Amino acid sequence: MMQSELSEVLFKALELTGKLDRPSALQYFVDSAREITGARFAALGVLDSHGETVEFIQSGFPQELVGRIGQPPEGHGLFADIPARGYLKIDDLSQYMNLSGYPDAHPSMHNFLGVIVPVNEQIWGRLYLADKDGDFTDDDGQNMELFAQAAAIAVTNSRLYAESQNRARWLTSSQNIVSSLLEGSDEEEALQVIADQMRIAAKADNALMILPSIQDSWVCEIVAGEGASDFLGVNFPRAGRAQTVIREQAGVVIDSMQRLSVVRVEQLRRFGAALYAPLVSKGNGLGVIILLRKPGKGEFDLHDLSMAENVAKQAAIALELADARHSKELAAELDERARISRDLHDLAIQQLFASGMHITAVKEDLSNKISSPDITTALDNAIWAIDESVSQIRKIVQSLRDESSPAAFVDRLQHETSVALQSLGFAPSLLIKWHGESISDDFDITKIDNAIGSDVSDDVVAVVREGLSNVARHAHASSVSVEINVNAEAIEVWVMDDGVGLAPSLSRRSGLSNLAARARRHHGDFTIGPDPETGKLKMCWCASLR
Repeated sequence: MMQSELSEVLFKALELTGKLDRPSALQYFVDSAREITGARFAALGVLDSHGETVEFIQSGFPQELVGRIGQPPEGHGLFADIPARGYLKIDDLSQYMNLSGYPDAHPSMHNFLGVIVPVNEQIWGRLYLADKDGDFTDDDGQNMELFAQAAAIAVTNSRLYAESQNRARWLTSSQNIVSSLLEGSDEEEALQVIADQMRIAAKADNALMILPSIQDSWVCEIVAGEGASDFLGVNFPRAGRAQTVIREQAGVVIDSMQRLSVVRVEQLRRFGAALYAPLVSKGNGLGVIILLRKPGKGEFDLHDLSMAENVAKQAAIALELADARHSKELAAELDERARISRDLHDLAIQQLFASGMHITAVKEDLSNKISSPDITTALDNAIWAIDESVSQIRKIVQSLRDESSPAAFVDRLQHETSVALQSLGFAPSLLIKWHGESISDDFDITKIDNAIGSDVSDDVVAVVREGLSNVARHAHASSVSVEINVNAEAIEVWVMDDGVGLAPSLSRRSGLSNLAARARRHHGDFTIGPDPETGKLKMCWCASLR
């Protein structure tokens, strides 16, 4: 080996090992290998865990030729003959017996030199050199072996550097998730933030969040990334990987969904690498997030899995903290409502009642002294107004109590439909049923109160309000009906309109997302879409009362 050649190899090797950016380091490696050996063409094939080429870096090929070649060489034939130690040197490729693996449009080449790039004692990649004037020498082979060792060091350094950047990205995402949760985001928005941030941190194309639904099923409720909306509402079967991860509370990395022999959710087959991370808090599996990359992109590694699991655990804890904060705020609100109701009952009602009695007494005293009907009428109107005020305050007190009365529940629904008149431009219809039968004026509505309870009734009112609000904002409807059906097992709410249908701009982060969260909290369901019988847009919301 000539001293000048060795010096050039060592100089290039030092330059190479100092590069931390992976793409630039690999391109420098290929360009330098071509320059050192005098080859016309050079290329590096990076292999996946199955020995298939997943990344191809070339030097010396005209751009139009690269476009015609398309796919990189396959990992068999000539390329698979490159030994794990040493090099493969061929002076005349036309005489080589195992000349296969080239893409169809690949140009013919005269001679060849190939060495492997070992990383952690594994064949990480293969360096291909071809078409040197004259023939490749043994010195070329030895130089490339040495240079491949430098490339392995550069790959390791760039990997460590990438991991540090990856860790910083995950930490930033974790901080964003926790901040969003502690700032008071509702559950649906918080889950969306988790999916968005974890997708960004993992450099994934799509993120799916699988959450518990009705009848012990697990459904994709939250998605992030282009085209991920196809997964919304998809049921993930009990025997699948997602539920296995939830049960075992341990994440898993898949090198390629396309290579798996069994994929129970067929939509997943269009992806390459996948990572499953469980949402776990206090030993309870709250859900699982799936991170997906398109075919041809890098695989997730154990570092990605570790970071994803840690962030998922922090997100699950933050979700529980947010829920506890919400419960505390709700308790404080109920205490305040109880205080206001007591003050109204003990002070306002008694004062009005006393004022009414006083006016009545004055009227009786004046009845024999003043014969003016106007004064008598005015006093009667004042007494009537006081009685009406007392009645209204009693209703307000009733609606403020911790356990909402049936009258308050019905009144609140009627109030929501009345308020919607202003935004809709017409009055929506309201129909309340008990076990499928419309309630009559003499119906004992305490049955509805006993079945629903205050917590569910609050959510039902919110559902009706949001449903009517969406009709007013998006539907351009001329009529809308609200139907409530209550039985001992469940409560169902339907809002149907004759408008233009669901606006494409509506997403899971619209007000509709809150309805899904409310349904899930009561082990129920939420759907919206055209009614198959009438063609009208129909919103269906249900909650379990068991």
